[in-house]
Amino acid sequence: MVLDRFAGRFVRVEPRRAAAEFVTGLLADLEVKTSWQLAEYAGYDRPDAMQRLLYRAKWDADAVRDDVRQVVIDRLGDPDGVLVVDETGDLKKGVHTVGVQRQYTGTAGRVENAQVSVFLAYASRRGHTLIDRRIYLPESWTTDRQRREQAGIPATITFATRSQLADDMITAALDAATPARWVTADEAYGNNTVLRARLRRLRLGYVLAISRDHLVPIDGGKTRRRADHLAAGLPAWAWTRRSAGTGSKGPRLYDWAWLTDVGTDGDPAGPDDGRHSLLIRRNYTTGELAFYRCWTPEPAGLTQLVHVAGTRWIVEEGFQTAKGQVGLDQHQVRQWQSWHRFTTLALAALAILAICAADTLDDHAQPDRVRLSANEIRRLINILILHPTGSTTHRLHWSNWRLQHQARARRAHYARRLSLEFQP
Repeated sequence: MVLDRFAGRFVRVEPRRAAAEFVTGLLADLEVKTSWQLAEYAGYDRPDAMQRLLYRAKWDADAVRDDVRQVVIDRLGDPDGVLVVDETGDLKKGVHTVGVQRQYTGTAGRVENAQVSVFLAYASRRGHTLIDRRIYLPESWTTDRQRREQAGIPATITFATRSQLADDMITAALDAATPARWVTADEAYGNNTVLRARLRRLRLGYVLAISRDHLVPIDGGKTRRRADHLAAGLPAWAWTRRSAGTGSKGPRLYDWAWLTDVGTDGDPAGPDDGRHSLLIRRNYTTGELAFYRCWTPEPAGLTQLVHVAGTRWIVEEGFQTAKGQVGLDQHQVRQWQSWHRFTTLALAALAILAICAADTLDDHAQPDRVRLSANEIRRLINILILHPTGSTTHRLHWSNWRLQHQARARRAHYARRLSLEFQP
């Protein structure tokens, strides 16, 4: 279904076939999913077909992305859908891969030489998956003409903050008639006043994480107090225990407090007729606190806001599945176009897993049925579709030889360097 949706984006049969084989390889039981391994899995003697697909073939990755998003909407769409924004970083060596520089990445939890990208996920009661992507270009890239040309960055691309990239993806999703009522994200986005104002203008309710020192307007906006100071003054009766969703170990139970006497941000775009509030989450065993700025165009209850806050975790699950199951972080490409093409095909493979998971637990399923995990779905695809006879003859001979050859070459290189350093 997913592959059929975007097959028409390829004018020539060769890249159309290569794209289908590429996505199939991403779903296959391969430990490494670079162009070399995917090409051998498809039966090619060399990786040229896969590399040509990423670098030189004529096709529009954004148009294919739109097709993937549409098939996800058709299968998982729900009027109460939630858009989830988050970023991920891939640690890289060197300085030539597009977007790479020393920068903070939450993946490592520190400043590293990394490539950072922002993703948009869609979640509903039917399932969830990643539907859009933007690579973050630091100013060191957007202002360096030589680096831009070497990486093939279009002239129309200018510097954009991560919150602006999130805004672009949310707007594009709404323009594509994505059924969504809510947006949630971590504090890197929740602390951004401009993004919150933008969501209000789009009439999207939000539950956005904020930092503990975030200044919250209270008393109708007359005063502002830190979020953690507001939490410290709450009485015991202000807290209620609710589940933020089901995790791998059962319901995610937390204590929640909800402050509704929160003022507006003073949106210059016009009058704000929505409902502002502050949601506070407390771990009932450790006492750790988390804070959320909330806004809804219509009245909403605590249970609904807690549900949306808990939905944010699905994007972390999405990254884990995308990297662990379909090789999202194994692209090994340097240029702007090839990064977008590889990532788009990975989103297509991920969408297949999400749709198959939804099919195992549809609206008519029995109540005691359990949704299969992405890993289980992928294994079933390999057993029942890709290798129905149980054949194990495929050994990736020449790619294994290539890895061994590279290892020998590295050892020889360092041995020569060592001998030169110690020459008299």
